[in-house]
Amino acid sequence: MPDLRSGIPKSKRVNNIQENPAVLVPTRRRGTGRGKGSKAAVLKSPPLSPVDPGHPSTRPRTVGRGRGRGCKAMNQDKNAELFGTGIGARVHVGFDPEMREVAAIPAELAVERSAKQLAAAEGEGSTNPLPERVKLGNSPAYKLERKLGKGGFGQVYVGRRVTGGSGRTGPNAVEVALKFEHRNSKGCSYGPPFEWQVYSTLNGCYGIPLVHYKGRQGDYYILVMDMLGPSLWDVWNSNNQMLSEEMVSCIAVEAISILQQLHFKGFVHGDVKPENFLLGQPGSSDAKKLYLVDLGLASRWRDSSSGHHVDYDQKPDVFRGTVRYASVHAHLGRTGSRRDDLESLAYTLIFLLRGKLPWQGIVGENKGFLVCRKKMGTSAEMLCCLCPPPFRQFLERVTNMKFDEEPDYSKLISLFEGSIGPNPVSLPVRIDGALKVGQKRGRLLVDLEDGAQPRKRVRLGTPASQWISVYSSRVPMKQRYHFNVMDSRLYQHAEKGKEDGLYISCIASSGNLWAVVMDAVTVFTSQVYELSPVFLRKEWIMEQWDKNYYITSFAGACNGSAFVVMSKGTAYTQQSYKVSDVFPFKWINKKWKDGFSVTSMSTAGSRWGVVMSRNAGYSDQVVELDFLYPSEGIHRRWENGYRITSTAATADQTAIILSTSKRKLQDVTQETLRTSAFPSTHVKDKWSNNLYISFPILLNWDDT
Repeated sequence: MPDLRSGIPKSKRVNNIQENPAVLVPTRRRGTGRGKGSKAAVLKSPPLSPVDPGHPSTRPRTVGRGRGRGCKAMNQDKNAELFGTGIGARVHVGFDPEMREVAAIPAELAVERSAKQLAAAEGEGSTNPLPERVKLGNSPAYKLERKLGKGGFGQVYVGRRVTGGSGRTGPNAVEVALKFEHRNSKGCSYGPPFEWQVYSTLNGCYGIPLVHYKGRQGDYYILVMDMLGPSLWDVWNSNNQMLSEEMVSCIAVEAISILQQLHFKGFVHGDVKPENFLLGQPGSSDAKKLYLVDLGLASRWRDSSSGHHVDYDQKPDVFRGTVRYASVHAHLGRTGSRRDDLESLAYTLIFLLRGKLPWQGIVGENKGFLVCRKKMGTSAEMLCCLCPPPFRQFLERVTNMKFDEEPDYSKLISLFEGSIGPNPVSLPVRIDGALKVGQKRGRLLVDLEDGAQPRKRVRLGTPASQWISVYSSRVPMKQRYHFNVMDSRLYQHAEKGKEDGLYISCIASSGNLWAVVMDAVTVFTSQVYELSPVFLRKEWIMEQWDKNYYITSFAGACNGSAFVVMSKGTAYTQQSYKVSDVFPFKWINKKWKDGFSVTSMSTAGSRWGVVMSRNAGYSDQVVELDFLYPSEGIHRRWENGYRITSTAATADQTAIILSTSKRKLQDVTQETLRTSAFPSTHVKDKWSNNLYISFPILLNWDDT
């Protein structure tokens, strides 16, 4: 890792009020500090140069009809909240009482208060009376009639034309759908909702309803749209909560075609689910035609100016979608792309065919987290065990797509052709879209093509322990490691290393045994360490802070004990740490804004410990949070100049911090290696290439 020597401002110490705090400490520091962390797989970086829907209705529905389960981007703190609460359109989550950062309590309470006040203000604003009549510019005048629905992005009513009008669809229709969104709602903070822009771009796009008029009247932004018929949820419910293979296959073919056209325009829908697929009005010529509605969560996957795919990112406190059908990537806060719409469609199809998904019925504060874990832990074979083969094949293909991969829509459509009858007139759902893009050309081979090798599955496997080690390029130096170390031997190894001029650079645990890595080339001038039955014992840490030592590495064991290493010689000027029952991303994000960087992480059982320091030498940090080793995310971060600097894992999650340095780095290469045991047989090979172990960590699953 690079030398991160920097200046030496002096800071004040803050009082500590609770145990297991995130404590702030001062100190003048000279020297350099290195971040630590770890995770791995044989990967190499380039060098740097819901709640269940309510009772259905069979009356005509409209584009804006929602059931209140799609969620806009929202901050979430607990791992339940972290991966989405799943109910309600706009949710402001409170703070986890188990997450304690002593120094920042007053500020956090103030933030919480503000969030609650904002939520209350939004709630009050949305109760303003709707206009009895609607007229937008040169549109006809409409009188409000019955309410069709209320979702996360407004309310939808039937609007009856006051005078004139003819037909059931189009701008002259006698009845239209009126979608209202209050000007004080979160989506309208800067003017008309983003949905307007999406509809303007997509107007005329296959399978997307037309918007005839839009404008603001009083306190509301209003869309005037065609009335539509029942949703697939209504159809499913009225058919004893089970649809035939042919009907679901027709839905699959047409839905893929609609998504293809939507994606071609540069957007992803973001909330694909049965409630957002509507049929045409009963009795009309479009009664069997499928429409995709509610673009309130749509986003661009392609930059409108450059035409390039949007950049990958992950924000674990942001969730968009509906918990039951959302992709795993959406749960994890990753930037939406085409694969996410298709994964949500896969869950939608399986739900319509089977009548239930395995994660339905999960309850609790951390519902979103539990649902996401269940999705990750349910294989395609298990999820589709009662489904015909095309549904499993579809799920496997879309869940193994890369972030910016272009879907092979024709191939996906071809999967379902064998389940659809030959007479288009008799089909339960029209598949005009598939016919228009040249389908019905015979089945295509989907598992292997042109002699290609099968794709490596990125999901799932049987739970198993797995060591992941991270190696960074360094100048040639002496490094020593010990593994499977018992408590009684820890101090002996540390003292022997100190006698030989070696300092502890990182530690890890497996069960209740330890792995210790010691380096000859460090910035440290002195070290102290403690093995304690308490995870990050405050009293001892504060005592060492008073002596100008800072935490440079620590690890927790399954029994809750911890080995903490504190060193002199770092560039740190202040330090803060937190012990939490969930990954404390919200706290980390706040500290980032205050100029801190994550410099160490570890876990003890299910508890997280995170240490953040000022003047760590990093210009930027990001986090990759996943249930398995996030291979794709790490590669993308490497490509953008980030390097792994801290890692930790519980039995449920992996967290990896990647950083960029304030100093211009030369060719710093990283590799990760996954092994079933501590990689003692591999380390010497890495040394011969001037790659030195930086962050060993134990995972509890196998995703190969």
